[in-house]
Amino acid sequence: MNVCELQRLLQTEHDETAARADNLREQIERLTTALTETEARLAELTATRKVIDGLTPPDHEPAPAQTTTATVYQRIVTAFNEHPGKVFRVHDLHEHLGLLTDEPSINVTRSRLGRLARQRFLEQPGRGRYQKRT
Repeated sequence: MNVCELQRLLQTEHDETAARADNLREQIERLTTALTETEARLAELTATRKVIDGLTPPDHEPAPAQTTTATVYQRIVTAFNEHPGKVFRVHDLHEHLGLLTDEPSINVTRSRLGRLARQRFLEQPGRGRYQKRT
């Protein structure tokens, strides 16, 4: 085997390997895009399930809006009663209660906590932090 033939074989193998690497990069890109889309859809489905679970009483009968609001307030009050010395941030309280952690939901709870603080059930030891008044 002479040097020219060896170089030709080496170039052929290099071209085939480069083509395979390009093909694998394209597959990775397609799979990464598909994974990102699938994870986003999964997050949407999880959020939807949490909303439905939060609105549906255990016996699966439709709940009136006032009952749902009262239930959320009661769950908040119960959380503070069960952990009287604990300081909650709104996001942590949502996670503790299994509520949605999107910005609109967090803002509603922030308003509720503000009302409970004005009613002197809660106190604010720091900005965005709440605990049961002792």
